[in-house]
Amino acid sequence: MDDQELVRSVSSTMLTRLGCEVSCARDGQEALAMYREARTQGRPFDVVIMDLSIPGGMGGEQAVAHLLEMDPSARAIVSSGYSSAVTLDGLKRLGFLAAISKPYTMEELSRVLGQVLADERRS
Repeated sequence: MDDQELVRSVSSTMLTRLGCEVSCARDGQEALAMYREARTQGRPFDVVIMDLSIPGGMGGEQAVAHLLEMDPSARAIVSSGYSSAVTLDGLKRLGFLAAISKPYTMEELSRVLGQVLADERRS
């Protein structure tokens, strides 16, 4: 989930190259609707990557709270260009399992994704 088309496109390409099926959303409301629909269809998302702030829309901080109400076992990664704005401990209190700072490399994305997929929250 990111409000910038270029970020969604690049991230989607990177994730696809890492072997992931990808769905993209512009804001938290769209991401939550997509997550709900995927669960209804029996194809739940393994991980959600959310931009922390979306100008004029629901950002990751609000969206992750709603996501965890819907699915307490959801795994979320925060993606932000404001790496010094919040600490990882603060983000974990919000419900995120990891953080990745934009711009990130495929190697960084792969590492963080692997860590989150290994998390036992959904087991």
